[in-house]
Amino acid sequence: MANSNLTNAKNAKNDEFYTQWVDIENEINAYLDLDPDVFKGKTILCPCDDPYESNFFKYFALRFYDLQLKKLIATCYAGSPIANKQLSLFPDESEEVKTTRNPHKIEITEIPDMNNDGAVNLYDVQLLLASDRNHLTRLKGNGDFRSKEIKQLRDEADIIITNPPFSLFREFLTWIMEANKQFLIIGSKNAITYKEVFPLIKDNKMWIGAASFNKDMLFIPPEEIRQGDKPSTATRIVDGKVYLRSPSVWFTNIDHGRRHQPLPLMLIKDNLRYNKKLKGKVFYDRYDNYDAIEIPYTESIPSNYYGVMGVPVSFLDKYSPEQFEIMGMCENLDLYKLKTKTYSSFECQQAYLKKFGKKGTYDLNASGVIIDNGLLEKVYQRILIRHKKNPHENNA
Repeated sequence: MANSNLTNAKNAKNDEFYTQWVDIENEINAYLDLDPDVFKGKTILCPCDDPYESNFFKYFALRFYDLQLKKLIATCYAGSPIANKQLSLFPDESEEVKTTRNPHKIEITEIPDMNNDGAVNLYDVQLLLASDRNHLTRLKGNGDFRSKEIKQLRDEADIIITNPPFSLFREFLTWIMEANKQFLIIGSKNAITYKEVFPLIKDNKMWIGAASFNKDMLFIPPEEIRQGDKPSTATRIVDGKVYLRSPSVWFTNIDHGRRHQPLPLMLIKDNLRYNKKLKGKVFYDRYDNYDAIEIPYTESIPSNYYGVMGVPVSFLDKYSPEQFEIMGMCENLDLYKLKTKTYSSFECQQAYLKKFGKKGTYDLNASGVIIDNGLLEKVYQRILIRHKKNPHENNA
């Protein structure tokens, strides 16, 4: 069943795409800037990456000595829609076998200058694999990351770096966390609010990577999409090439310098703030169902308010654990014990009738609620935070 679910997810075409080299390079540089030895002596596993298709494998293979890696492992699973497209790793394969995309792995502990041209590049990797087949082997199983075979590679690795299938993100993250590994993976921004994900962010066991939260990532789709079979999700054409535009971010537990940079804040007076949309000063709204104030823009977080504040999810892009404490999230089940009111079914129905003039149910319990001109209004998803240090508290 596990492999069936994996294959179904992958066959959706919109579930896995190539990550651009530039995005990998920019992200990795942010970790190297804080600690140049962050990857030194480490074994890196890329468990969702056909070696010759994945820019993750190519990047770490080309920088193997520069980063002083101990080992690089990349695996490909059965049925991957982006496997074995550019170059067959097994020259004896028939066309029928190639199209089945048999799962395989590459393990590299060194990359010699095989052609003696004074440089180490991917051609040297190709020659190395051809000269010693012990580096390249077919997997016994299907290559599913949940298989015993891949779990053993996970347990051997120090760091897991990949772009996993978005539809399996929850399961993949759990798979990593149960092994207590360092990781750098890509996921949908929507994943932040998952019940399997947000508690890790709240408890500072995982955070958003260094790349800007406010810019969608562009991914390279498989060949059939590049030739005109466009996916149903948004695409962008750059220099005649088709890219998939996805609201995605990096998730990691590897430290980078940006997360320790304090967010510039605004000083408020008489409980006022500046609202750029209204082009004037307005009062902060207070939630009807949380003891917290509504902060519609990260830029309008006050420096001198020490209660709980509801901020946009994009706040995590600028979150510094030394500056703020994450208390929880506005959500339906009151998982973080922060609600001050739970609306009855009748109240939800009445709120819907007053707002829309017809019968229905307004799901007020799923978010923060403010009162605007006598109407109960839901706000967008909010994370509840407060300042880490309150000068008015006794710190003794």
